[in-house]
Amino acid sequence: MEPETKTGRLADNIVHFARVLRRAGLPIGPAKIIDALNAVQAVGVERRDDFRYALSAVFVNRREHQEMFDQAFQAFWRDPRRVEQMLQDLMQLMGGLRRVEGERPKLPERLARALLPDAALRPRSREEAPPEIETDARLTVSTREVLQRKDFASMTSEELEEAKAVLRKLRLPLPELPARRLQAKTRGRIDLRGTLRQMTKQAGAVVPFRRRAPDTRHPTLVVLCDVSGSMESYTRMLLHFIHAVTNDRDRVYTFLFGTRLTNITRHLRHRDVDVALAGVSNAVADWAGGTRIGACLKEFNQRWGRRLLGQGAVVLLISDGLDSDAGEGLRQEMERLGRSSRRVVWLNPLLRYDKFEARPAGIRAMLPYVDAFLPVHNLASLTQLGAVLRSLGKQAPRANDEHRRTGT
Repeated sequence: MEPETKTGRLADNIVHFARVLRRAGLPIGPAKIIDALNAVQAVGVERRDDFRYALSAVFVNRREHQEMFDQAFQAFWRDPRRVEQMLQDLMQLMGGLRRVEGERPKLPERLARALLPDAALRPRSREEAPPEIETDARLTVSTREVLQRKDFASMTSEELEEAKAVLRKLRLPLPELPARRLQAKTRGRIDLRGTLRQMTKQAGAVVPFRRRAPDTRHPTLVVLCDVSGSMESYTRMLLHFIHAVTNDRDRVYTFLFGTRLTNITRHLRHRDVDVALAGVSNAVADWAGGTRIGACLKEFNQRWGRRLLGQGAVVLLISDGLDSDAGEGLRQEMERLGRSSRRVVWLNPLLRYDKFEARPAGIRAMLPYVDAFLPVHNLASLTQLGAVLRSLGKQAPRANDEHRRTGT
């Protein structure tokens, strides 16, 4: 039974609100809409809080969906008939992260798209569609292949959306490495303590030897990403990729640096990419500013290096190497970073140029201490990164790795 109101439109608005949430990614079907109508009828509409809690109890099943629901509720139930007018103010958020001084984005991009009227999301009819142009398919390249090789900085807004969807599905194939702890295995060294314990349980009976061997696990991944002005068009896209990697495996730590170092690991662990990137945008104070690579690496080595790099971590350094301090102190900090980690992979968008030369002082100071120097300007370069990481895992440890393990 539908709840009664003076206008008789409450049930229709609840159904419309459920469609908005479904387009925003919440799993809502017809059964939940019926439950929501019954819940609203039970609690009434006299108090706004009771109305919101009733809808939230039905529509929200996961913690990461709660913030999306709260923002959608606040935007929608102000006046459902004025949603189309409000969208003109929200469209500025649909290009990705954009930090405005003294202003915090209120709606994530996915919710802004979900609030679009159905007419804007519905494909054009045959009469409305522009006339088709016949082309020879033999002389064209597939759209996916073009998207794979197109530079992030030259993509249109539609291509950026497609690229973001691909980035969220990419994974890093980090090889598993032997850990220090031993686990019970069918093969390995004899575990005398475990064998005696088993004999005690069996009242002294003869039992097979218990064995232990080193366990395997993925190495810690540390991402150091440059957010200076020269890297802005690439950093915003790569954050989607880093968010997917963070939520795919454990022990992933991400730091952004420009003129200062910012730890954004906690924000990227939120499963909703829009909420996560909104938190990152608010946390970083030096976005699109200058670059002090040496000073930021020094802060990382002093504050975080010992606790994060002590167990053979792999470091992804994403930067163009253009340092405002002209490489001051950069060589010493890169040497320390290289000695503390298992591998250092430098991703530089400047490598997209065929005639790239390591002329800046910062680049020349960093190059001797990296294990791989790769481009990072399109989707194909990130696919290449996975192959390189897989090959690095098969290589023998560096000499300083042996020193770190033996303490010499």
